[in-house]
Amino acid sequence: AEMRLPALLCLAALVALASGGQSPLQRRVLRELLEQFHGRSNVQFLFKEQAVEGVEREDSSGTFVQLRVSLVQTSCSKRAQRRHNCRLMESRRKPVCLACYKFDRSDVSKVLDKYHNCGPSHHLAAKEIKHRDEAECRAVEEAGGGEDGFYLPGMFAFSKGLPP
Repeated sequence: AEMRLPALLCLAALVALASGGQSPLQRRVLRELLEQFHGRSNVQFLFKEQAVEGVEREDSSGTFVQLRVSLVQTSCSKRAQRRHNCRLMESRRKPVCLACYKFDRSDVSKVLDKYHNCGPSHHLAAKEIKHRDEAECRAVEEAGGGEDGFYLPGMFAFSKGLPP
């Protein structure tokens, strides 16, 4: 149990989380993200998360969660009933998804704002898409907040090269 303490201390940092190491809110975002991804008509197969990077921050209005999720295609159709024996298809496309959510402070089940974007990994790395993602996520984080959200220096070098 004493191993869990350092993990709690670096919640504000960008932590690469192994599957199952996420906070309850991060797991919820991951679940919603996967549901939305599988809801697309052009997605025929079941995808599983291969890597999850998470950031979680609180301010006076609520909790902001940002996940960057690398997905990998499995051999199962998304309509398959049995989902536990799906083989990972390492050679297939591996989309990357970004999800930003702001949960209400007094009622964590309430989502104040959210943003999703999934695409091929090279697509999400494209500069203009990255800038848009960062701007969208900043707007999500500020939802419900007014001016009283606190920022710790060095939490994110997001504003670089973006208009104020």
